[in-house]
Amino acid sequence: MSRAYYFISDLHIGGDEALGVCDYEQELIAFLEDLPGREEDAELLLIGDIFGLWEFTDIQGPEKLNAVLEQFPGIIRALRKAGETIKITMLPGNHDYEIACYPEFVEVLSSYNIHLERSPAVTRTIGKHTIWIEHGNQQDAYNRMRDFGTPHAQPIGYFLTSSIVSTAGKHSKFGRYNWLKDIQSVYPSEQIPYWVMSNYFYHEMSPLLRWLIVPFVLFAGIEIFVLGGAALEWFELTDTNIFLNNRILSGLGILGNLVQIIFIINTFLFLSLIALGVPLYLIWRDFKKALERFRIVVDPSELSSEKEQQYIDAAHKVFDRSPEIDVFVYGHTHFPSLRRFGRRVVINTGTWLKRFDAVPNRLRFLPKVYVPSFCLNYFRMGETEGRAVIEYHRIDKKPPEDLSLLQRLLTFGKRRKVDEQIPSRTFLDAV
Repeated sequence: MSRAYYFISDLHIGGDEALGVCDYEQELIAFLEDLPGREEDAELLLIGDIFGLWEFTDIQGPEKLNAVLEQFPGIIRALRKAGETIKITMLPGNHDYEIACYPEFVEVLSSYNIHLERSPAVTRTIGKHTIWIEHGNQQDAYNRMRDFGTPHAQPIGYFLTSSIVSTAGKHSKFGRYNWLKDIQSVYPSEQIPYWVMSNYFYHEMSPLLRWLIVPFVLFAGIEIFVLGGAALEWFELTDTNIFLNNRILSGLGILGNLVQIIFIINTFLFLSLIALGVPLYLIWRDFKKALERFRIVVDPSELSSEKEQQYIDAAHKVFDRSPEIDVFVYGHTHFPSLRRFGRRVVINTGTWLKRFDAVPNRLRFLPKVYVPSFCLNYFRMGETEGRAVIEYHRIDKKPPEDLSLLQRLLTFGKRRKVDEQIPSRTFLDAV
């Protein structure tokens, strides 16, 4: 039988309270049940952050794995069943780093037919091609384990996750809508403050207050036009008399008076915002330049590109050090991709977590809407007609119905960010 490797990462299964839910459990079980039926010598490589062990704060060490096994018996049974037919290999990531630190994990996972590699990276071969496989956190300064294998050598990311993500899992249930648990899906993490602000406005703010704000925002565009016309009439630059003395609204009775009151309040707010907005804008622009001097980029697209470049640089170092390696596989950053550099290929395995795209709404003064979606995917490497080939597969899953009526109205017809198009098949050049 032909040899084949399957790669998935960043499942982030498990965590305190609200984090103990897996949105894609059925799809993952179906994927695991399908693998043994394929006529090939297959190995499934789970390349890090399979378990969300950092997201448990009330228990320590091996107890965390037991908690995951209890939370998701269906997934664990599917792993054990698939492992009876195919080889399943697990690498540690940063969120499940503890599995590399305690020998007990090797025995426990082995009882579920999972082979644990307690090392940052492994290699595999397809024909004459060698594949380098790692989670990727060792290339991330905030999540790198400097003394790999030592349980107390936790990076900065551990303390941020245990204090923020785990707390979100514990407190999410107290909200009007159970949204806080999805904080681990926000990427890049620099978007978290904007995501929190958006969810406060659309889910946590008093509905009465929110629906009072919307009409004033709707009138903002009209307000600019009215103020401009009134200014022209005031300085006698036009002969019209419809803005300062609007007889049309006056003739509408109570409704006209109500609209005029809204205009008056809007004018006060509008002028106040201008008075405050100009100096605040100048301060923000100067602050942004200071951040850029410290190489702290604010633009999310620039952040994503900068982080991806770190892994491309790491891959080239591996290629230079080991010329026999043709493929560099990593996860960690949650965005699937495939990059070709001559005869060499760099693969990011993405994540199965919910994803969010910040979509500007039709009323620019309101917060962006973070539209949820899924990108369940896996990469397969094997041989076809004597040539090594990389296949990319996506598993269909409907977007979650998390948006409120107002969010759907504000984003109706707006195009979300288009996912990167990864070729379904990529052949490796002959060595």
